[in-house]
Amino acid sequence: MAKNLIIVESPAKSKTIKKFLGKNYEVVASNGHVRDMPKSQMGIDFDNDFEPHYITIRGKGELLAGLRKEVKKADRIYLATDPDREGEAISWHLCQALKLDPGKTSRITFNEITKNAVKQSIKQSREIDMDLVDAQQARRVLDRMVGYSISPLLWQKVKRGLSAGRVQSVALRIIADREAQIDAFIPSEYWTLEAQFSIKGIKKPLVAKYYGNPEKREISSKEEIDRIMAELEGADYRVSDIKKGERTRKPPVPFTTSTLQQECSKHLNFATRKTMQIAQQLYEGVQVKGHGTIGLITYLRTDSTRISEEADAACRAFISENYGEENLIEGKGTVKNGKKIQDAHEAIRPTYVELTPVQIKESLTRDQFRLYQLIWKRFVASRMHSAKYETISVKIDGGGHRFTSAGSKLVMPGFMAVYQHGEDKEEANAVLGRLKKDSELTAGELREEQHFTQPPAHYTEASLVKALEELGIGRPSTYAPTISTLISRRYVAKEQKNLYLSELGDIVNQIMVSAFPSIVDVNFTATMEALLDGVADGSVEWKTIIRNFYPDLETAVNQAEDALEKIEIEDEVTDVVCEHCGRNMVIKYGPHGKFLACPGFPECRNTKPYYEKIGVQCPKCGGDIVIKKTQKGRRYYGCVNNPDCDVMTWQKPSAEKCPKCGSMLLEKGNKLACMDPACGYLSKKPNS
Repeated sequence: MAKNLIIVESPAKSKTIKKFLGKNYEVVASNGHVRDMPKSQMGIDFDNDFEPHYITIRGKGELLAGLRKEVKKADRIYLATDPDREGEAISWHLCQALKLDPGKTSRITFNEITKNAVKQSIKQSREIDMDLVDAQQARRVLDRMVGYSISPLLWQKVKRGLSAGRVQSVALRIIADREAQIDAFIPSEYWTLEAQFSIKGIKKPLVAKYYGNPEKREISSKEEIDRIMAELEGADYRVSDIKKGERTRKPPVPFTTSTLQQECSKHLNFATRKTMQIAQQLYEGVQVKGHGTIGLITYLRTDSTRISEEADAACRAFISENYGEENLIEGKGTVKNGKKIQDAHEAIRPTYVELTPVQIKESLTRDQFRLYQLIWKRFVASRMHSAKYETISVKIDGGGHRFTSAGSKLVMPGFMAVYQHGEDKEEANAVLGRLKKDSELTAGELREEQHFTQPPAHYTEASLVKALEELGIGRPSTYAPTISTLISRRYVAKEQKNLYLSELGDIVNQIMVSAFPSIVDVNFTATMEALLDGVADGSVEWKTIIRNFYPDLETAVNQAEDALEKIEIEDEVTDVVCEHCGRNMVIKYGPHGKFLACPGFPECRNTKPYYEKIGVQCPKCGGDIVIKKTQKGRRYYGCVNNPDCDVMTWQKPSAEKCPKCGSMLLEKGNKLACMDPACGYLSKKPNS
């Protein structure tokens, strides 16, 4: 009997596939890539039209020897690596490393690891798509050129071990630009006014918000609110208008890689890397009681919301049986439009919609269950009807001013019977439905409150992924490793869910922006991604991209090298004396930033934390305000006498004091603002 060999990437995947196929199929794993460019050198032959040089990855020799033995025994070989550019490249590298006979070697792909999908892929086997391989090669060569050309300059400028990357450096700049916006933000004062009205015959008061007089009006000062309060004193109130209506809320589209990472960050508190690791486990196969090892979700790297007709039909049948046919949406459901969709994958969905999360909960870890439940609910909800609400809004006039109140009531849950988060819940104001036009109201408590506008929010992993996707930076497979690299290199600190630029990240970003502006230019990087998509669809030749890119990079590197040679970074000597040997200690750079070290190393190994003074005295105790860092590397300004003194701020303090209240002034872009927002003092920064 003929023997068929299927080569996949992971042992978990091979275990899942084996159960679908007969005894004449052998399934083995390559454990990912088997060849790559060498780590110790650039690995690109510049004299031979930028041809990449590949070698066997260290530790893969024995594995390849085992694969060669299996290849010799096989009559037919199927390369079943992941259905994307990276998977296509791995299959091509396997062909090269194992010297496979093209006549008996085929490429197969499947979006889900099910019996039907695997068997159908074997029937539809094809040759390796060299356009996809070349797109991956182009990306790999570009990234290698950027990383291996620029990283050594960072070693000279800052310290060894730093890195630059084509996508990584742009992501760092996006974070740095947001930090600059936050630092330069000047808060504005505004006030809100809330009134409680009592209605004859109704015990519960009606709460309404101030709207205007009667046109919409913002209250920006204490003087304004006092004027309004005076005008409202003793006023008579009546309902001037009631509007009833209906609104619908459309069901969500199924998950893409980006939206899955965003929802997992917001609702499960998963880092992007953790989301992808657990999704990979669900895709490759999990031991489920009563079913054996099965893949529970479709391929996890996709930017498509498309669903196969077979999966759509199965989902609709499930909804009809369990939630009623009236909850089915007509047509194909909501479709995501806009940018070009890569690789025509399906969206991320459960492979077997009839396997509800509750049914298989015992077979999954807690995190696997939570992720599977999120994917399953989103997919089922995408095929269900919109949610419908009854709405009511009321205008209340009195004393020449207007208050408004609104509420809504869910009358048809639709998809929200399946997919709903805490923030989706809306409560109708029951009192509103009992009001009539011209009803007279009695004013109770009027509650005024002062507020200040808030700066743009710091990026979270979820919002950064969303920004990268919207800007066309990177692809589904790059979001998680890009963010992980920024955090592991300590360019960015993650506290709670927020990402903060570290001192080290600020230095690296400044070098990249000044020396390599095109590399960190968002539009340039997005254009490069579009060109790589062109390689994948066969409209652009991959070497053309490299030929056009490298000369400019080489020129920029040479210019930066000349500039950096003129900058001699010597250890800065301080007035802090080493208590061990009496030498003046110097400032050094470490993984966490600056620290004090004895220049007598290695004889004297004394080190201390370094606190850089900024020439400002603490307004509370008179000590020096110094630059400090949190445990994760985010910079702030605090009193040197901490913990005895708790003065701290994220913005840099000025040596000037607030002439209005005596507090510290903080630098906000080209302005100086009082540390106390209630004071509100603002002035132009000197020499700005």
